[in-house]
Amino acid sequence: MQTLEQPANCGNPFSSPLRMIARMSPAARAEFESLLHISRYPSGVAVFTEGEPATRFYVILEGEIRISIGSPEGKRLNLRIARKDDVVGLSSVLADGSYNATAETIYPTRLAHVERAALRAFLAHQPSAYLAVAEELSRKVTTACEQLRTVALSHSAPEKLARLLLEWSENAQTRGASGRIRFSMTHEQIGEFIGASRETVTRTLTTFKRRRLIQCEGSMLTILDRNALESYFSL
Repeated sequence: MQTLEQPANCGNPFSSPLRMIARMSPAARAEFESLLHISRYPSGVAVFTEGEPATRFYVILEGEIRISIGSPEGKRLNLRIARKDDVVGLSSVLADGSYNATAETIYPTRLAHVERAALRAFLAHQPSAYLAVAEELSRKVTTACEQLRTVALSHSAPEKLARLLLEWSENAQTRGASGRIRFSMTHEQIGEFIGASRETVTRTLTTFKRRRLIQCEGSMLTILDRNALESYFSL
């Protein structure tokens, strides 16, 4: 996939303090923000690809990014959807290697990136910022564990899909959407989150809609009965 990057002169890009730097000292925060370069990406393009040299990491200012990994046989597993204030590519940059996943925009997205050399110089100059970096990496480990729980420990496709929809719904609620999910991915792409085929996802979503657990209107999906979806966990 081809990476498309368009520099944007946006003035102050931050409507609120970034989570990653919230606990830094004012001096460290100002220095970190001075390192950020703002770019805009259209939907459906790769910000970086798995195996590509990791030269920078990104903070999402607007939009959503799908993080996935692939196998030599061409199979893909979607790990998560990264949203506003999330950091992507940081662990690969710190490891001084290649990106360990592919990041692809779902919607038009605005990103801030920091080059690897600039990050190293910043951490050498502001060692107290290591705590913020460690906390961000810990959040990613927690997210990865939740994904493993969904894919490996759930017993059936309906349970996996129910868990996924509830997780997305909870993320939407933190942004004031009250259980409404913007839902523009194909059934095949949704299946890549839970290790299921397109046909299985279609069949399971149809069952959920018939049982009035969810409702779909255009690109929006609404959770109608959270308790009933949660009941799939005990089946």
